[in-house]
Amino acid sequence: MLKGLDPLLSPELLATLRAMGHGDEIAIVDGNYPGAEHARRLIRLDGHPLIPVLDAVLSVLPIDDFVPEAIFRATVGADRDTLDAVHEEMVACCARHEPDQRVVPLVGQDFYGRVRAAYAVIQTSEPRLYANIILRKGVIRGGETITPASTDIDPFLM
Repeated sequence: MLKGLDPLLSPELLATLRAMGHGDEIAIVDGNYPGAEHARRLIRLDGHPLIPVLDAVLSVLPIDDFVPEAIFRATVGADRDTLDAVHEEMVACCARHEPDQRVVPLVGQDFYGRVRAAYAVIQTSEPRLYANIILRKGVIRGGETITPASTDIDPFLM
């Protein structure tokens, strides 16, 4: 366990999120999703529903703001406008972390194709249907520089 990190962020998941580059996408899918078939890299978080996993991932993952759309959700069949309760919860969770990003509905094969191309897939045990979302990684801005803990020069290295 680490201070300040949600315990749902397993070592494998943290390593995957850290390894992703700007523009890479990660899907978080429900328990019914064919994750093993569609994933290039599959991370299983069995026993956990989707919303807490989404919340944990968004607590550390910057979302891409260089593109107009960076968060995508599955739809109920071919209906782009219907929001099931789980979709409303996804939108609310994303709004807490990324208030300037809208969650874009993607229908069927458009969503599946994007998952297949994603850097990784997180498979949850979410029982609700169509509880699937894709996040596009952004960047961390700032002029911070990483400095060593000590500025002492080791005389043996000279």
